[in-house]
Order: sequence, then C-alpha cells, then structure tokens
Amino acid sequence: MSKILAVVNQKGGVGKTTTAINLAAALAMEGLPTLVVDCDPQANTTGGLGLGRDDARMSTYDVLVGNATIAEATVSTGIELLKAIPSSKNLIGANFELVNGERREFRLREALAVVKEQYPFIVLDCPPALDLLTLNSLVAADGLLVPMQAEYFALEGISELMSTLDKVVSAFNPTLVLEGVVLTMYDPRTSLSQQVSENLKKFFGDKLLQTTIPRNIRLAEAPSHGLSVMEYDPKSRGAEAYQELARELLKRNKVVSPREKERKASAGRPKEIRFWPYNK
Repeated sequence: MSKILAVVNQKGGVGKTTTAINLAAALAMEGLPTLVVDCDPQANTTGGLGLGRDDARMSTYDVLVGNATIAEATVSTGIELLKAIPSSKNLIGANFELVNGERREFRLREALAVVKEQYPFIVLDCPPALDLLTLNSLVAADGLLVPMQAEYFALEGISELMSTLDKVVSAFNPTLVLEGVVLTMYDPRTSLSQQVSENLKKFFGDKLLQTTIPRNIRLAEAPSHGLSVMEYDPKSRGAEAYQELARELLKRNKVVSPREKERKASAGRPKEIRFWPYNK
C-alpha cells in the first residue's frame, strides 16, 4: 500500500505544518518509510525539520518546473526513515511560471508517481490558499487530512472546503477522498470546543478522527530546535497525541506497522519473574 496525504485547510494558523511534520515523523517512527513534501513557500516544514532554508538547494520548486526529479530533490532528516523535499522562497514564482505550462495541475502528481511505491505514506504540507501549489497537491493526493481548530470560524469554512474538494474531484482527481478531519489546539475544558466538536461530528460523521491534538507548549517549542515533538520531548502530551493520530490512520487504512507487530509480540510474552538478590 502507498498513500499520499495532503494536509490542507484554506484557513491559516490551524496547525497544518505542525501536523505535517509530526504525523510524518510519527509514521516513520512506526517503522514505515515516509516522505514529507513542503509545498509552502514559507518553508516552515523545512525549517521545522532542521533542514534550514537554502535557496540554492533543489526544492519543490525545481520539481514543479521540471529542473529536478523527486529523487534529486530528496534529502535526509534526523529521523532514519523520514525523507523530505524542502521548500524555498523560489516556490512563490511557480504560481506564475506554471500559468501557461502544459499539464500544470499534474506536475507534482507525475513527479511523485515515480517514487510513490517506495513510501507507504507521502505527506504534503500545503499553503493556506487555494492557488496552483495547493491544486497540485490536491491532484497528487489520495486523501485530504484537514486540521481544524475547535472554534466558530472553523465551522464557517466547512462548506468552502467541501466545495473545493468536489471541484477537484470532478475536474482533476476522481479518486480523491476526505481522509479525515483532526481537531487541533483542542481544549476539552471549554464549552466552545465541545460544541464545535459535536457540530463537526454531525457534519463529518466518522471522518472526524477520534484523536485530538491538545494545546501543548512542547509542540510550539520543537520547530525552533529543528525537531519533531517526538524527538524534542517524546513524553509530552503533544508527542503522544501525534503518535496516537498516526496509529489511528494506520488502523483506518488496515496497515500494521513494524512497531505495532513488535508491540503485539511483546504483549504476548510472559513477564520474567525475578527474585532477590537480582544480580544472581
């Protein structure tokens, strides 16, 4: 199995980049080779993975305009099984350079097709706008993962988001589906969060993921160190939430990761009984 997930929401500040970085990291730590593609000219995913911003390096821009293949633009990260395609400010120009290009909406899809089978999961971090960069991501994706804050304005954007999905499906990508909606910066103590969660559950049904991402200072601190939250503070609530999100998505896709097999094997093992003195 190989699946491309576009992390998308036309509203900014909802945790798209945080979700892209940490979900990809969590999937890789489950023992699954994972590729994260930074499709945002702000390059926050690139910086958050500790790759730095280097405009001279091959990037998503070079892939889209045909200057590089996915393999040539791929770089390693601090996590063994996690690879990345970095972004740069050059990507801003792609919106204009591709306007009159042939098959402009399919550039990313066709580039990823060459390496897709090498990765069980490819995660695309999209910019907070419905431009040609986001359209390339939606055309390339198999499923949309939508981070959404539990607030009133999030509800207002639902119809626009679903309208966008319908248009892309009818015009460019008939197999594209909504993978799921994940609540971010969630505080269950507030009545507003609970009300929004209930409304989203009525609207999306089982597409609203059970895992919620809490407000957590470690999630905010980790990118400044160029680390995923699992590397920065693996015992934090944020790290545990993204690990749980990865496992929920794996379960929904009927994927048993190498780490899950190890957990099941160790759970079936009888515990060793030791007697004092332990050094004998």
